[in-house]
Amino acid sequence: MSKEKKIRVLTRAVQELQDATDLIDELAARRLGVNRTDLRCLSRLSARGALTASELAAVAGLTGGATTTVIDRLERAGLAQRVRDRADRRRILVHLTERAEQLSMEIWGPIVNDAQAELRQFNLAELELIERFLSCALDNQKRHASRLRDGSS
Repeated sequence: MSKEKKIRVLTRAVQELQDATDLIDELAARRLGVNRTDLRCLSRLSARGALTASELAAVAGLTGGATTTVIDRLERAGLAQRVRDRADRRRILVHLTERAEQLSMEIWGPIVNDAQAELRQFNLAELELIERFLSCALDNQKRHASRLRDGSS
């Protein structure tokens, strides 16, 4: 197989992986009773831990007002809570609730476990190559998200 053909095959595989991930996210949002924006914020909180509303807005790509609305919805759903920062009482942090942590483990725990088992089949050099590819792919996605957000071509 030529290099160009292999690139097309891999590009298609990445697209199919993104589509499968999108479906998981849609089903997870439905199960949690939230929308996709709320789910994105839950994901950021899960990955980064407690954040201020402005930090959450920045990592989720939302305005401050939209983030406040998301946090309100997540609190009503019992998935997040605002908590005063113990180190700086002026700051309010958004935390995932135990319920959110439990539901997250039910939804994504088996996926993570299976993915880790699959990754264990690769040697260290292969894992480093996969990591390099994922890093490049993530940079590409971020760059194009900025392009689209800014209205550039």
